[in-house]
Amino acid sequence: MTQIKRRLPRGTPVELWWQDEARVGQQTKLTRRWARRGTRPSAPKDQRRSSAWLFGAICPAEGKAAGIVMPRCNSEAMSMHLEEIAFHVAPGAHAVLLLDQAGWHGSAELVVPPNITLMPLPPRCPELNPVNARWYEPRRRRRGA
Repeated sequence: MTQIKRRLPRGTPVELWWQDEARVGQQTKLTRRWARRGTRPSAPKDQRRSSAWLFGAICPAEGKAAGIVMPRCNSEAMSMHLEEIAFHVAPGAHAVLLLDQAGWHGSAELVVPPNITLMPLPPRCPELNPVNARWYEPRRRRRGA
């Protein structure tokens, strides 16, 4: 964080943001059925697969949030999410965005706005990202738990 502040003009306010994404939607599950040995009973099931990706970011200190829903999760979608976050950063401020190390977060195709600096979290540490915990409730409701 100190290195980032050194690159910015003196007195530039810094906002600390956290970001994550999650897939939600319909997923086909394996259908099982009891039957006599040697028979092949029909086991109709819904074969549709439909999902969306939720991109979310929060700045708890400022009470801000930004999010988008996308059909796919790739560098283009992440770039659009970064644009949305950049829009919510206060004028004249700079955002430090903490995020996991997913492939599209470090892609050469990713377009990072000038008022955002990406700071990757250590690998396999979802507990360090408070946004990650936000996805449990929508998924729990979907399953009917």
